Amino acid sequence: MLNTSRRRVKTLLATGAIAATAALVLSGCGSRADDATAAAAGSSCIDTSGDTIKLGFLNSLTGGMAISEKTVSNVLHMAADEINADGGILGKQIEYIQEDGATDWPTFAEKTEKLLTQDCVAAIFGGWTSSSRKAVKPVVEELNGLFFYPVQYEGLEASPNIYYTGATTNQQIIPAMDFLAAEGVKTLFLAGSDYVFPRTANAIIKLYAAELGIEIVGEEYVPLDKDDWTTQVAKIAAAKPDFVFNTINGSSNVGFIKAYYDAGLTPETTPIISVSIAEEEAPAMGHEVTGNYASWNYFQSLDTPDNPKFIEDWKAYPGSSGVTSDPMEAAYISLYLYKALVEKAGSFEVDAVNAAAAEGGITFDAPEGTVTLNGDNHHISKPGHIGRINADNQFDIVWESDGFIEPDPFLDGYDWFPADVRDALVASAG
Repeated sequence: MLNTSRRRVKTLLATGAIAATAALVLSGCGSRADDATAAAAGSSCIDTSGDTIKLGFLNSLTGGMAISEKTVSNVLHMAADEINADGGILGKQIEYIQEDGATDWPTFAEKTEKLLTQDCVAAIFGGWTSSSRKAVKPVVEELNGLFFYPVQYEGLEASPNIYYTGATTNQQIIPAMDFLAAEGVKTLFLAGSDYVFPRTANAIIKLYAAELGIEIVGEEYVPLDKDDWTTQVAKIAAAKPDFVFNTINGSSNVGFIKAYYDAGLTPETTPIISVSIAEEEAPAMGHEVTGNYASWNYFQSLDTPDNPKFIEDWKAYPGSSGVTSDPMEAAYISLYLYKALVEKAGSFEVDAVNAAAAEGGITFDAPEGTVTLNGDNHHISKPGHIGRINADNQFDIVWESDGFIEPDPFLDGYDWFPADVRDALVASAG
């Protein structure tokens, strides 16, 4: 059975086969949710006859991304425990099944198929890298499952089978660039992990930089599973940029920060703005990173009505990291949004849940503020914040957006992003 499952998953990943219709083939390549219809390869095996409902949690508990994803897994457990203590979802207690994606994208696809076809979960929550999401996407679309993805990403995607509770490009990357422009930055160096998110995000950054009058003076990548940034950082030192835009993910950041300090760079001379280093990662860098920056929608330091209780509950939760961060807060949001969707639908069935989303009006009073689900593209509204790392590895907020930013994953509202470039990036992202 295992070998058969592996072959089937590899076929899905290799061919992008989703369903027999052309619309779903396009959906597998990153088309918009309203351009495709969900396909069921077979009848759902979700069991709603008892007092429980099964949900799947799929996170990298081993490998290079475990440094970030273990906390996401744990906060999903906390949210499930809270919901269960409050009566569950439609009166049913959550029974969660935890799987390890192991920082391996075929494993994410394989575990997704297992959770949907063998464990019969009603929805899956997890992932971090865009590669993990891209591996899951064709499987949930073919099997008509639901996947809740909690991390900022490069945009250019919307699926009827995925809900995105992290930021899309116009809610994190563009605010970061607006901040840099406001700071008078004229030269920028791009450093990223060598996979879909950094390369796609940097293509967008380069277009917006040209619009803002910011010169890109270098662009370097290192594979996600590699930590040696010595050669690439030497190029940063030689280019002497005003800022470095960091789209590196996972433990590779540790090697980058080491090389940065070894090369004599400092936040005073060559500050970094990151989109993957948060409160949990900052103290794990092996060097003090005080004075560098990050762009997120949530920081532990945010002053909102619901943030103090969230922080208190998280600190008291068994196995807690002791600090909150944007990705784990977005994961927390995802489970509560799913609860709201199911209760509005009055059903755990995927089509009913999606119909409830399309009707609109789904909100959640999150630690970052009250978020609203966009039923058309399955993203949520978010505030933009820039934080500067202080000596306690917390973030002092130095810039914020003017209110919540509506999600625009395809950047339709930005004149500097041509349709032909958009289409090419969607195709290349896969």
